[in-house]
Amino acid sequence: MIIVLKQHSGQKEIDRVENLIKTKGLDTHIVKGAGQTIIGCIGDTSRIDAKLFEVNPYVDKVIHVQEPYKLANRAFHPEDTVVDVSGVKVGSGNMAYIAGPCSVETYEQVLSIAKDIKAAGANMLRGGAFKPRTSPYSFQGLGPEGLDILCAVKEEVGLPIVTELMSPEYLDVFNEKVDLIQIGARNMQNFDLLKQLGQVDRPILLKRGLNATYEEWIMSAEYIMASGNENVILCERGIRTFETYTRNTLDLQSVPVLRKLTHLPVIIDPSHAGGKWWLVDSMAKASVAAGADGLMIEVHNNPEAALCDGAQSLKPEKYSELLKDVKQIADIIHRQ
Repeated sequence: MIIVLKQHSGQKEIDRVENLIKTKGLDTHIVKGAGQTIIGCIGDTSRIDAKLFEVNPYVDKVIHVQEPYKLANRAFHPEDTVVDVSGVKVGSGNMAYIAGPCSVETYEQVLSIAKDIKAAGANMLRGGAFKPRTSPYSFQGLGPEGLDILCAVKEEVGLPIVTELMSPEYLDVFNEKVDLIQIGARNMQNFDLLKQLGQVDRPILLKRGLNATYEEWIMSAEYIMASGNENVILCERGIRTFETYTRNTLDLQSVPVLRKLTHLPVIIDPSHAGGKWWLVDSMAKASVAAGADGLMIEVHNNPEAALCDGAQSLKPEKYSELLKDVKQIADIIHRQ
Protein backbone atom coordinates (compact mmCIF):
# COMPACT_ATOMS: atom_id res chain seq x y z
CA MET A 1 0.00 0.00 0.00
CA ILE A 2 1.23 3.47 -0.91
CA ILE A 3 -0.05 6.68 0.64
CA VAL A 4 0.46 9.82 -1.41
CA LEU A 5 0.32 13.01 0.65
CA LYS A 6 -1.06 16.27 -0.65
CA GLN A 7 1.29 18.71 -2.37
CA HIS A 8 3.71 20.52 -0.09
CA SER A 9 2.75 18.66 3.10
CA GLY A 10 4.94 19.73 5.99
CA GLN A 11 6.98 17.53 8.31
CA LYS A 12 4.29 17.63 11.01
CA GLU A 13 1.69 16.30 8.58
CA ILE A 14 4.09 13.59 7.38
CA ASP A 15 4.83 12.54 10.98
CA ARG A 16 1.12 12.31 11.85
CA VAL A 17 0.34 10.05 8.90
CA GLU A 18 3.42 7.93 9.58
CA ASN A 19 2.45 7.48 13.23
CA LEU A 20 -1.05 6.40 12.19
CA ILE A 21 0.44 3.79 9.86
CA LYS A 22 2.69 2.44 12.60
CA THR A 23 -0.23 2.06 15.02
CA LYS A 24 -1.58 -0.52 12.56
CA GLY A 25 1.57 -2.62 12.91
CA LEU A 26 3.16 -1.55 9.61
CA ASP A 27 6.62 -0.22 8.85
CA THR A 28 7.09 2.81 6.61
CA HIS A 29 9.38 3.87 3.79
CA ILE A 30 9.22 7.60 3.04
CA VAL A 31 10.21 9.13 -0.29
CA LYS A 32 10.22 12.91 -0.60
CA GLY A 33 9.96 14.13 -4.17
CA ALA A 34 9.66 17.57 -5.69
CA GLY A 35 6.69 18.99 -3.81
CA GLN A 36 5.14 15.62 -2.94
CA THR A 37 5.78 12.92 -0.35
CA ILE A 38 5.01 9.23 -0.71
CA ILE A 39 4.83 6.83 2.23
CA GLY A 40 5.15 3.16 1.51
CA CYS A 41 3.42 0.81 3.96
CA ILE A 42 5.51 -2.30 4.50
CA GLY A 43 3.93 -5.39 6.03
CA ASP A 44 0.62 -7.23 5.75
CA THR A 45 -1.78 -4.59 4.44
CA SER A 46 -4.46 -7.07 3.34
CA ARG A 47 -6.58 -6.43 6.42
CA ILE A 48 -6.06 -2.66 6.53
CA ASP A 49 -9.00 -0.56 5.34
CA ALA A 50 -7.68 2.08 2.95
CA LYS A 51 -10.51 4.41 3.97
CA LEU A 52 -8.80 4.81 7.33
CA PHE A 53 -6.12 6.83 5.55
CA GLU A 54 -8.24 8.33 2.78
CA VAL A 55 -10.25 10.39 5.27
CA ASN A 56 -7.08 11.97 6.60
CA PRO A 57 -6.99 15.63 5.45
CA TYR A 58 -3.30 15.37 4.52
CA VAL A 59 -3.70 12.32 2.26
CA ASP A 60 -4.20 12.78 -1.46
CA LYS A 61 -4.74 9.13 -2.40
CA VAL A 62 -4.06 5.54 -1.38
CA ILE A 63 -2.71 3.05 -3.92
CA HIS A 64 -2.63 -0.72 -3.49
CA VAL A 65 0.53 -2.33 -4.87
CA GLN A 66 -0.04 -5.74 -6.44
CA GLU A 67 3.62 -6.69 -6.98
CA PRO A 68 5.36 -8.59 -4.14
CA TYR A 69 8.37 -6.25 -4.25
CA LYS A 70 7.89 -2.97 -2.43
CA LEU A 71 11.15 -1.09 -1.86
CA ALA A 72 12.34 -1.70 -5.44
CA ASN A 73 8.94 -0.77 -6.89
CA ARG A 74 8.77 2.46 -8.89
CA ALA A 75 5.36 3.12 -7.36
CA PHE A 76 7.12 3.47 -3.99
CA HIS A 77 9.89 5.63 -5.46
CA PRO A 78 8.79 7.44 -8.66
CA GLU A 79 12.12 9.18 -9.23
CA ASP A 80 15.13 7.29 -10.59
CA THR A 81 17.60 6.16 -7.96
CA VAL A 82 21.18 7.35 -8.42
CA VAL A 83 23.77 5.03 -6.89
CA ASP A 84 27.10 6.56 -5.87
CA VAL A 85 30.08 4.25 -6.42
CA SER A 86 32.99 6.02 -4.72
CA GLY A 87 32.16 9.26 -6.50
CA VAL A 88 30.93 7.74 -9.77
CA LYS A 89 27.18 8.26 -10.03
CA VAL A 90 25.04 5.66 -11.81
CA GLY A 91 21.42 6.20 -12.90
CA SER A 92 19.14 8.99 -14.11
CA GLY A 93 21.41 9.97 -16.98
CA ASN A 94 24.65 9.16 -15.18
CA MET A 95 26.36 6.38 -17.13
CA ALA A 96 28.50 3.56 -15.75
CA TYR A 97 31.28 2.51 -18.12
CA ILE A 98 32.76 -0.55 -16.45
CA ALA A 99 35.57 -2.40 -18.22
CA GLY A 100 38.45 -4.75 -17.58
CA PRO A 101 39.58 -8.35 -17.85
CA CYS A 102 37.37 -11.30 -17.01
CA SER A 103 40.06 -12.59 -14.66
CA VAL A 104 42.91 -10.91 -12.82
CA GLU A 105 46.08 -12.60 -14.04
CA THR A 106 49.01 -10.37 -13.08
CA TYR A 107 49.55 -6.88 -11.73
CA GLU A 108 51.18 -5.78 -14.98
CA GLN A 109 48.24 -7.10 -17.02
CA VAL A 110 45.57 -5.33 -14.96
CA LEU A 111 47.57 -2.10 -14.73
CA SER A 112 48.06 -1.94 -18.50
CA ILE A 113 44.36 -2.56 -19.19
CA ALA A 114 43.27 -0.10 -16.49
CA LYS A 115 45.36 2.69 -18.01
CA ASP A 116 43.98 1.96 -21.48
CA ILE A 117 40.31 1.87 -20.46
CA LYS A 118 40.63 5.02 -18.36
CA ALA A 119 42.16 6.82 -21.33
CA ALA A 120 39.23 5.58 -23.43
CA GLY A 121 36.69 7.02 -20.97
CA ALA A 122 35.80 4.14 -18.62
CA ASN A 123 34.94 5.19 -15.07
CA MET A 124 35.21 1.81 -13.27
CA LEU A 125 37.59 -1.14 -13.45
CA ARG A 126 36.26 -4.70 -13.38
CA GLY A 127 38.26 -7.86 -12.82
CA GLY A 128 37.54 -11.29 -11.42
CA ALA A 129 39.56 -12.40 -8.41
CA PHE A 130 37.19 -15.26 -7.52
CA LYS A 131 35.75 -16.97 -10.59
CA PRO A 132 32.61 -19.18 -10.68
CA ARG A 133 33.35 -21.70 -13.42
CA THR A 134 31.18 -24.46 -14.86
CA SER A 135 34.10 -26.90 -14.82
CA PRO A 136 36.05 -27.54 -11.60
CA TYR A 137 39.16 -27.91 -13.77
CA SER A 138 38.95 -24.39 -15.22
CA PHE A 139 40.91 -21.44 -13.84
CA GLN A 140 39.17 -20.37 -10.63
CA GLY A 141 40.89 -17.02 -10.17
CA LEU A 142 43.75 -15.87 -7.93
CA GLY A 143 41.49 -15.31 -4.91
CA PRO A 144 42.77 -12.87 -2.26
CA GLU A 145 45.94 -12.26 -4.31
CA GLY A 146 43.79 -11.11 -7.22
CA LEU A 147 41.86 -8.75 -4.97
CA ASP A 148 45.14 -7.26 -3.71
CA ILE A 149 46.20 -6.69 -7.34
CA LEU A 150 42.95 -4.85 -8.08
CA CYS A 151 43.43 -2.65 -5.02
CA ALA A 152 47.02 -1.86 -6.00
CA VAL A 153 45.93 -0.91 -9.53
CA LYS A 154 43.16 1.25 -8.10
CA GLU A 155 45.75 3.18 -6.11
CA GLU A 156 47.86 3.64 -9.23
CA VAL A 157 45.13 4.55 -11.74
CA GLY A 158 42.30 5.91 -9.57
CA LEU A 159 39.38 3.89 -10.96
CA PRO A 160 36.85 2.36 -8.52
CA ILE A 161 36.97 -1.44 -8.67
CA VAL A 162 34.17 -3.92 -9.38
CA THR A 163 34.62 -7.60 -8.60
CA GLU A 164 32.46 -10.61 -7.83
CA LEU A 165 31.75 -11.93 -4.35
CA MET A 166 30.95 -15.63 -4.24
CA SER A 167 31.01 -16.46 -0.54
CA PRO A 168 30.12 -14.61 2.69
CA GLU A 169 33.54 -15.74 3.92
CA TYR A 170 35.05 -12.68 2.24
CA LEU A 171 32.19 -10.26 2.89
CA ASP A 172 34.07 -8.10 5.39
CA VAL A 173 37.13 -7.91 3.14
CA PHE A 174 34.99 -6.88 0.15
CA ASN A 175 33.16 -4.30 2.23
CA GLU A 176 36.51 -2.77 3.10
CA LYS A 177 38.27 -2.93 -0.27
CA VAL A 178 35.75 -3.18 -3.13
CA ASP A 179 33.85 -0.15 -4.43
CA LEU A 180 31.04 -2.06 -6.17
CA ILE A 181 30.35 -5.64 -5.06
CA GLN A 182 29.15 -7.84 -7.92
CA ILE A 183 26.79 -10.76 -7.32
CA GLY A 184 26.88 -13.13 -10.25
CA ALA A 185 24.06 -14.89 -12.05
CA ARG A 186 24.57 -18.13 -10.13
CA ASN A 187 24.21 -16.37 -6.77
CA MET A 188 21.24 -14.19 -7.71
CA GLN A 189 18.95 -16.33 -5.56
CA ASN A 190 21.42 -17.12 -2.80
CA PHE A 191 19.05 -15.51 -0.33
CA ASP A 192 21.23 -15.93 2.76
CA LEU A 193 24.05 -14.08 0.98
CA LEU A 194 21.65 -11.40 -0.26
CA LYS A 195 20.45 -10.77 3.29
CA GLN A 196 24.03 -10.31 4.45
CA LEU A 197 24.67 -7.85 1.62
CA GLY A 198 21.95 -5.71 3.15
CA GLN A 199 24.25 -5.13 6.13
CA VAL A 200 27.19 -3.68 4.18
CA ASP A 201 27.64 -0.07 3.16
CA ARG A 202 28.90 -0.79 -0.35
CA PRO A 203 26.66 -0.64 -3.44
CA ILE A 204 25.73 -3.97 -5.03
CA LEU A 205 25.73 -4.94 -8.72
CA LEU A 206 23.14 -7.71 -9.04
CA LYS A 207 23.32 -9.80 -12.20
CA ARG A 208 20.26 -11.57 -13.57
CA GLY A 209 20.12 -15.33 -13.12
CA LEU A 210 20.39 -17.60 -16.16
CA ASN A 211 16.67 -18.44 -16.10
CA ALA A 212 15.28 -15.72 -13.87
CA THR A 213 12.07 -13.83 -14.62
CA TYR A 214 11.93 -10.08 -14.12
CA GLU A 215 9.98 -10.53 -10.91
CA GLU A 216 12.43 -13.08 -9.50
CA TRP A 217 15.31 -10.75 -10.32
CA ILE A 218 13.67 -7.74 -8.70
CA MET A 219 12.73 -9.83 -5.66
CA SER A 220 16.41 -10.67 -5.21
CA ALA A 221 17.14 -6.95 -5.17
CA GLU A 222 14.31 -6.61 -2.65
CA TYR A 223 16.12 -9.04 -0.32
CA ILE A 224 19.15 -6.75 -0.25
CA MET A 225 17.09 -3.59 0.13
CA ALA A 226 14.80 -5.00 2.82
CA SER A 227 17.90 -5.93 4.82
CA GLY A 228 19.07 -2.32 4.85
CA ASN A 229 21.11 -1.62 1.70
CA GLU A 230 19.14 0.26 -0.96
CA ASN A 231 22.13 0.91 -3.25
CA VAL A 232 21.50 -1.76 -5.87
CA ILE A 233 22.31 -1.72 -9.58
CA LEU A 234 20.71 -4.36 -11.82
CA CYS A 235 22.76 -5.99 -14.59
CA GLU A 236 21.30 -7.91 -17.53
CA ARG A 237 23.88 -10.41 -18.82
CA GLY A 238 21.82 -12.63 -21.10
CA ILE A 239 19.50 -15.50 -20.31
CA ARG A 240 19.51 -19.15 -21.29
CA THR A 241 17.26 -20.01 -24.24
CA PHE A 242 17.09 -22.74 -26.88
CA GLU A 243 19.64 -20.88 -29.04
CA THR A 244 23.16 -22.32 -28.84
CA TYR A 245 25.03 -20.18 -31.39
CA THR A 246 25.59 -17.46 -28.81
CA ARG A 247 26.61 -17.99 -25.20
CA ASN A 248 23.33 -16.54 -23.93
CA THR A 249 20.47 -14.47 -25.35
CA LEU A 250 20.64 -10.77 -24.52
CA ASP A 251 17.23 -9.55 -23.37
CA LEU A 252 17.17 -5.88 -24.33
CA GLN A 253 13.49 -5.69 -23.44
CA SER A 254 14.65 -5.87 -19.83
CA VAL A 255 15.75 -2.24 -19.97
CA PRO A 256 12.38 -0.55 -20.67
CA VAL A 257 10.53 -3.16 -18.59
CA LEU A 258 12.72 -2.65 -15.53
CA ARG A 259 12.65 1.12 -15.92
CA LYS A 260 8.86 0.85 -15.79
CA LEU A 261 8.73 -1.55 -12.84
CA THR A 262 11.59 -0.29 -10.68
CA HIS A 263 13.56 2.86 -9.92
CA LEU A 264 16.93 1.09 -9.75
CA PRO A 265 19.67 1.68 -12.35
CA VAL A 266 19.95 -0.97 -15.09
CA ILE A 267 23.18 -1.74 -16.92
CA ILE A 268 24.03 -4.31 -19.60
CA ASP A 269 26.87 -6.85 -19.89
CA PRO A 270 27.04 -7.59 -23.66
CA SER A 271 30.25 -9.61 -23.28
CA HIS A 272 28.72 -12.51 -21.34
CA ALA A 273 25.48 -12.27 -23.29
CA GLY A 274 26.94 -13.09 -26.69
CA GLY A 275 30.19 -14.76 -25.77
CA LYS A 276 31.76 -13.46 -29.01
CA TRP A 277 33.84 -10.29 -29.19
CA TRP A 278 32.35 -9.17 -32.52
CA LEU A 279 28.84 -9.10 -31.02
CA VAL A 280 29.81 -6.69 -28.24
CA ASP A 281 29.93 -3.58 -30.44
CA SER A 282 26.38 -3.79 -31.81
CA MET A 283 24.83 -5.06 -28.57
CA ALA A 284 26.50 -2.33 -26.50
CA LYS A 285 25.15 0.37 -28.81
CA ALA A 286 21.69 -1.19 -28.83
CA SER A 287 21.72 -1.37 -25.01
CA VAL A 288 22.42 2.33 -24.62
CA ALA A 289 19.85 3.18 -27.30
CA ALA A 290 17.31 1.15 -25.28
CA GLY A 291 17.98 3.37 -22.26
CA ALA A 292 20.50 1.40 -20.21
CA ASP A 293 22.35 3.25 -17.46
CA GLY A 294 25.70 1.77 -18.38
CA LEU A 295 27.76 -1.07 -19.77
CA MET A 296 30.07 -3.72 -18.34
CA ILE A 297 32.50 -4.85 -21.05
CA GLU A 298 35.39 -7.27 -20.89
CA VAL A 299 38.69 -5.86 -22.19
CA HIS A 300 41.95 -7.79 -22.47
CA ASN A 301 45.27 -6.73 -23.99
CA ASN A 302 45.93 -10.25 -25.30
CA PRO A 303 42.61 -12.11 -25.62
CA GLU A 304 44.18 -15.07 -27.41
CA ALA A 305 46.20 -15.88 -24.27
CA ALA A 306 43.54 -14.96 -21.69
CA LEU A 307 43.01 -17.44 -18.86
CA CYS A 308 39.25 -16.88 -19.00
CA ASP A 309 36.72 -15.78 -21.65
CA GLY A 310 39.20 -14.40 -24.17
CA ALA A 311 36.74 -15.04 -27.01
CA GLN A 312 34.36 -12.38 -25.72
CA SER A 313 36.96 -9.76 -24.79
CA LEU A 314 37.72 -6.61 -26.75
CA LYS A 315 41.22 -5.31 -27.23
CA PRO A 316 41.80 -1.84 -25.71
CA GLU A 317 41.88 -0.04 -29.06
CA LYS A 318 38.56 -1.58 -30.10
CA TYR A 319 37.04 -0.65 -26.73
CA SER A 320 38.19 2.94 -27.20
CA GLU A 321 36.47 3.14 -30.60
CA LEU A 322 33.29 1.62 -29.22
CA LEU A 323 33.09 3.94 -26.23
CA LYS A 324 33.26 7.00 -28.46
CA ASP A 325 30.22 5.79 -30.39
CA VAL A 326 28.39 4.71 -27.23
CA LYS A 327 28.82 8.10 -25.59
CA GLN A 328 27.41 9.85 -28.66
CA ILE A 329 24.34 7.60 -28.51
CA ALA A 330 23.96 8.23 -24.79
CA ASP A 331 24.09 12.00 -25.32
CA ILE A 332 21.31 11.78 -27.92
CA ILE A 333 19.14 9.61 -25.68
CA HIS A 334 19.51 11.84 -22.63
CA ARG A 335 18.75 14.99 -24.61
CA GLN A 336 15.33 13.62 -25.57
